Amino acid sequence: MSGAVLSVENVTMRFGGIVANRNVSFEAKEGAITALIGPNGAGKTTLFNCITGFYRASEGRIGLWSDGVPTDIGDLITKPIVGGSHLVTRAGIARTFQNIRLFKEMSVIENLLIAQHLSTTNNLSSGIFKSRRFNKTEIEAVDRAYYWLAQMNLLEDANRLAGELPYGRQRRLEIARAMCTSPKLICLDEPAAGLNPSETRELSQVIQILRSEHDLSVLVIEHDMGLVMSISDHIVVLDHGEVISDGTPSEVASDPAVIAAYLGVSEEEVA
Repeated sequence: MSGAVLSVENVTMRFGGIVANRNVSFEAKEGAITALIGPNGAGKTTLFNCITGFYRASEGRIGLWSDGVPTDIGDLITKPIVGGSHLVTRAGIARTFQNIRLFKEMSVIENLLIAQHLSTTNNLSSGIFKSRRFNKTEIEAVDRAYYWLAQMNLLEDANRLAGELPYGRQRRLEIARAMCTSPKLICLDEPAAGLNPSETRELSQVIQILRSEHDLSVLVIEHDMGLVMSISDHIVVLDHGEVISDGTPSEVASDPAVIAAYLGVSEEEVA
């Protein structure tokens, strides 16, 4: 398992009689950008929700690793959202959503501060009496928030309402909010959805900077194949809930099974 930050082992997810994922296994390497792709209905978002604690997988195991050492969170990750997803965040996995989920009536800086509630262990009495520890953690939270606003070129928007930002800047704010949890792995759910070509290029640079300058591992679901092929080190392809290809961008792009899944080529032609 050396070199992996995330291991997905034989994960199956059922909704009644419907199998959304079947025996899915793959690894996301530490310090790499891994893309999870596939046609609509392939089971990508369901798998994402299992990894990030929003669903409880029916079978299998999901593990997080750091520097080759396992973090025993498999049982935490397979819990449902009630009492589960925040434990996944604490373990080191952060995520964004296909449909942006900001606190739109709060300011940009407030969105980043509220994301840090797990790392600020202050209680009511420390807040009332403004203890030294309370002041220290508050200053650290504000500094961290402004740092990530700067990284996402959003400093000028710090005091604007999040809902007032243009769509592309909201996308970057959501990434900044995820980064305020200090994750080992960030999971981006269709981050280019709704972006124009210029915003997509900017997003590509942001994702690559997260990996290269902040020693972060990235797992991304994306339909924009231009973006996927330009940023990914490793691609996993799902179709009908199963892994049909797993490799480098060039290997996946030339895989007949992938071509068939995307273009509707018959099984006879693939063979």
